Amino acid sequence: MSRKRLIEMMRHCVDHAKAGTQELEPEVFRVPASNYWDEGRWRREIDGIFRRVPLLLATTAELREPGRYKALEVLGVPVLIARARDGELRAFVNLCSHRGAQLMPTGGGKARRFICPYHAWAYDDEGALVGILSASEFGDVDKSCLGLTRLPVAERAGLVWVHLDPAAELDIDVFLGGYDEMLAHFHFEDWHLVSQRSVEGPNWKIAYDGYLDLYHLPILHKETFGPKFPNQAHYYAWGPHQRVSSPHPGLAQMDELSEEEWPDSVLMGGVWTVFPHVSIATFDAGGPGVLLSQLFPGSTPGESVTVQNYLMANEPDEAQRAEAQKQIDLLEYVVREEDYATGLRQQQALRTGTLDEVLFGRNEGGGHRFHRWVERLIEADAGELKGLFEAGEASIRPR
Repeated sequence: MSRKRLIEMMRHCVDHAKAGTQELEPEVFRVPASNYWDEGRWRREIDGIFRRVPLLLATTAELREPGRYKALEVLGVPVLIARARDGELRAFVNLCSHRGAQLMPTGGGKARRFICPYHAWAYDDEGALVGILSASEFGDVDKSCLGLTRLPVAERAGLVWVHLDPAAELDIDVFLGGYDEMLAHFHFEDWHLVSQRSVEGPNWKIAYDGYLDLYHLPILHKETFGPKFPNQAHYYAWGPHQRVSSPHPGLAQMDELSEEEWPDSVLMGGVWTVFPHVSIATFDAGGPGVLLSQLFPGSTPGESVTVQNYLMANEPDEAQRAEAQKQIDLLEYVVREEDYATGLRQQQALRTGTLDEVLFGRNEGGGHRFHRWVERLIEADAGELKGLFEAGEASIRPR
């Protein structure tokens, strides 16, 4: 069924490419400009979205072998993800039960146990407390009650999602709504992480708007890769998750092959966004690759940090790595000096309060859907979350 859906999307784009048309929304969509800078609104987004839905925090490529771990901080929460000896992933709050010290520094590596750097309390890969320094002198405590706090974690399609709330109840399969079946065609579980970089940017929604937007490519990126791409886009949704693809004229040649012959490499092209903070864009320098961008809100409404993960389908040799490196350097430059530099200036201008609304045209349907989902989620109480995702697209229409 998932390949059939890929073919349906490609057929839709091919037909529009041959006709020189694109699908449009019924009307222009308006978003209050203050949504991008108001601190109260921003806190509602952090609490109502990022602390309530699964976040894509790692790839299988980072945690393939038993003993591998990744430590990171997400919105002030120190997170530790580990591949246990049984092959399953575990996620914990990276916090020692003794005095709250962080067990592992930010980064990744391999470890059989997690040893606190403060007093050497030791935890196994199940999060159980297995060692207390000078235990007889410390005093009588029940180690079974002092294990690490677990966080819900799930691995799908070679990607790893974690809830920041230990008591979260939103099921990953309900949240993804079948989107992981589409992403599975990348076969990320066998891919290789080649590069990982961080880029500072503007408000998380200004940054995310750009990942959904092909309208700006020939303009903002006119000195880099923009002229190669048309500014038309089609959007395909699985709940809040969206695939962005262009009906560019070159797709007309796809009809030279039967639909059964259309290769996955072409069917998977474009940008795949994972709500609320990830973009996966396809490239081919040095071999099949993707830029998986993890977008995290910063410490204020006007800040964000994006982690750029460049993954390749095959372990690159020296020549392929050098070619890919050129692509990676270009992508960092484009995001930092073109997208985010523009976004930061946009942030400053919006902060003046002199603009009441920002507009998303009929040709910018991805922005329509994204901002409707943001609005509905921050308005929903805990009991409504599951129903919103189960309802999918219907749930974002005005009540």
